Amino acid sequence: MSVGAAIFVKTPGLSPLKTRLAAAIGTAAATAWYRAAAAATGAVTQRVATLAPYWAVAEDPAASGSAWPGLPLLAQGAGDLGARMGRVHTMLVERHGAGLLLGADTPQLDPAVLARAAAWLDDPAPHLVMGPARDGGFWLIGANRLLDETAWTEAPCGTAETAAGFRAAMAGAGAWLELPPLTDVDERADLAPMLAELAQLAAPLPAQQLLADASRAYIG
Repeated sequence: MSVGAAIFVKTPGLSPLKTRLAAAIGTAAATAWYRAAAAATGAVTQRVATLAPYWAVAEDPAASGSAWPGLPLLAQGAGDLGARMGRVHTMLVERHGAGLLLGADTPQLDPAVLARAAAWLDDPAPHLVMGPARDGGFWLIGANRLLDETAWTEAPCGTAETAAGFRAAMAGAGAWLELPPLTDVDERADLAPMLAELAQLAAPLPAQQLLADASRAYIG
């Protein structure tokens, strides 16, 4: 079984993105960083043979599709982030039997870690997986079962309690695997720890190396 993996993205020029990072390094630089981070994340997912990756776009795919080449597109649809995550996860489970959701702002991913998550979900027993972020959120979440809508919408997003809230809302849905924590880049101060985590990879991909070179120029 190939596990579906959706990378959540916003399209430059159509939606505001990385506003806190942009406040520190400028909109053009933040947009360039975001494009490079998304490209690195996409490259990592494509390296894992047991994943079927997609771009999950925040806008109408007909308007944004040309900005996201190389992978099939899924529409996040309307609603808050939790509702959109639930909708995309449902699509992945219906197509593949299991689904992973990832952000585009933790490009220091290790293909081996993603392969471990996919193997965990390729199991007949109910399984869930989370990759916690150091700010209290998460950089990855997924399951091999359809989950109730409330499991995605009860917990607030974007707080220091987001990961804990989602774990609580999904309690009883299956056994959990927790992956190593990573730094998701929201502001300039996150770039240095992200680079430190990227430097720990045994074999970073070319797209990750390009991102690292670009990121060093923005560290204050």
